Amino acid sequence: MSARREVKVKRSCCKSDPRCRRCPVVAKRLLNAGLAERTAKRTYVVDAPKKAVKAARRKRASALLAKR
Repeated sequence: MSARREVKVKRSCCKSDPRCRRCPVVAKRLLNAGLAERTAKRTYVVDAPKKAVKAARRKRASALLAKR
């Protein structure tokens, strides 16, 4: 079960490992996986389970999110 929440992303990525939840890269990965929708320039509505968000925060996230 996932909770829909509105996330305002940061202006730039800090490239930490794992990436933070407000990172624009994480939001873009979730958007490409169909787990988020963009509502404004820096605002996304994320409707993803916790495991998917964790996978998007990891470095090799594209392969993990593609399985969905």
